Amino acid sequence: MSTTTEQQPPQSDQLGSDRLDSDRLGSDRLERPAAGDAPAAAPPKAQRRASRSMYQKHAKVYPKAVHGTFRRIKWAALAVLLAIYYVLPWVRWDRGPNAPDQAVLLDLANRRFYLFFVELWPQQIYYLTGALILAALGLFLATSLAGRVWCGYACPQTVWTDLYVWVERLVEGDRGERIRLDQGPWTARKAGRKVLKNLIWLLIAVATGGAWIFYFTDAPTLLGEMLRFEVSSTALGFIGLFTATTYLLAGFAREQVCTYMCPWPRFQSAMIDEDSLIVTYQDWRGEGRSLLRKSQSWEERRAEGLGDCIDCFNCVQVCPAGIDIRDGLQMQCIGCGLCIDACDEIMTKVGRPTGLITFDTQTNQVAITTGGQPVPFRLLRPRTILYTLMMLVIAGGIGVGLVLKPGLDISVLRDRAPLFVALSDGSVRNAFTFKISNMTRDPRAYTLAVSGVTGASLSVAGDGQDEQAGTQRLTADPDMVATYRIFVTAPRTGLQGASQPLTFRLTSADGEVATYDSVFMGPAN
Repeated sequence: MSTTTEQQPPQSDQLGSDRLDSDRLGSDRLERPAAGDAPAAAPPKAQRRASRSMYQKHAKVYPKAVHGTFRRIKWAALAVLLAIYYVLPWVRWDRGPNAPDQAVLLDLANRRFYLFFVELWPQQIYYLTGALILAALGLFLATSLAGRVWCGYACPQTVWTDLYVWVERLVEGDRGERIRLDQGPWTARKAGRKVLKNLIWLLIAVATGGAWIFYFTDAPTLLGEMLRFEVSSTALGFIGLFTATTYLLAGFAREQVCTYMCPWPRFQSAMIDEDSLIVTYQDWRGEGRSLLRKSQSWEERRAEGLGDCIDCFNCVQVCPAGIDIRDGLQMQCIGCGLCIDACDEIMTKVGRPTGLITFDTQTNQVAITTGGQPVPFRLLRPRTILYTLMMLVIAGGIGVGLVLKPGLDISVLRDRAPLFVALSDGSVRNAFTFKISNMTRDPRAYTLAVSGVTGASLSVAGDGQDEQAGTQRLTADPDMVATYRIFVTAPRTGLQGASQPLTFRLTSADGEVATYDSVFMGPAN
């Protein structure tokens, strides 16, 4: 551990003692009776029982502005993520004629997902499943490395809450001013600030809801419809839904979403271990806590058994979750590191080394407190290696699948009523609904054949051809699903029971093949 020459603290009277009494909201301090006063009579049992609540009353959190490394990282993450969210629907991607040119488009109406060069059809939803598994493993890996770093920097709830708190601070002032404003009487000034703040919040929420809808339809087209007041009721409904949720969750629920609505705080203890980087208060250095008195030297504090923590509560006041990290790692902590910036600022002012609150591992803290050598952070550990290998395997599978993604797919549905029809010549006929998904941008011709049933022949309903043959020629328009009604006829003598396997084989003009296994039904004897 590095040492720093101790300096005399600046001549300030009890640094940190100028904080408002209201800064300790929710501390529930008990009032002590004055000396000589008779003890107050205990309230009746029924009254005590009625006053007890089964739920803790929510105390509003007023995050204080802070400057430092982690605050700058959060601002950078906020700017990048918001830019991606609002700009991405307007990015164009050329897919050829008669194809949408929006780079990211979830076209639910036409059942297509477009992601730059990737085009997914409904039957290829397994790619989305793989992507979700990959994202979950990435979250596991990030948590095992640095705790709730995702929650602190990249979670949409965190990003929009940060933006809303910035607006609140811009309109109503910093922490102390906001507390006084809320606790003071309603005046024209207070009402004006509240109205202005909520108006800006609503504008951000509308922009958020509108941008989200742009991902599901062509953005320029929808914007034009909005400007002409021709937008559909469905689009308006979803814009209203996302506007309301953004306004309520980011403006009012805030840390309660992270604590009560999000399941991740309950999982994080299973994801981290003693080698995970987490926000850590170094109590071996900070305890015991006491305000810094005027002219008090650090030698005198040491002699009194006091540590570096001057109990200024800055780490609590800047925390967006309103917790005291000095009480140890807690479920509500989102790992943003703002308490580190706040503490470092105070340590610099009083001439002490920074890092009283820091990102560190439990292994290193145990080594330091037991007099051992500092333990460097271990990036490669069994769980991080396992998560990384799993991600590589899944990402590789998705990549290979996308490279080899076919341009042809078929589905076959056999008629169940009736199961089969006995023709006058003694043969048996089954009917099938046959669908061809042409996933290319060109019209295609195909040849259909069946196998598995001796003497089976094919015919297509409504094509003007009555004769049956061993193969049939079918076509499909570009980027469309062509549907045909197919009849398969086989002589009764060629059947080997009530049902037997039947395979459809469709071959395109360029040699691409798709097969589908079904069954051919016939009489039992």
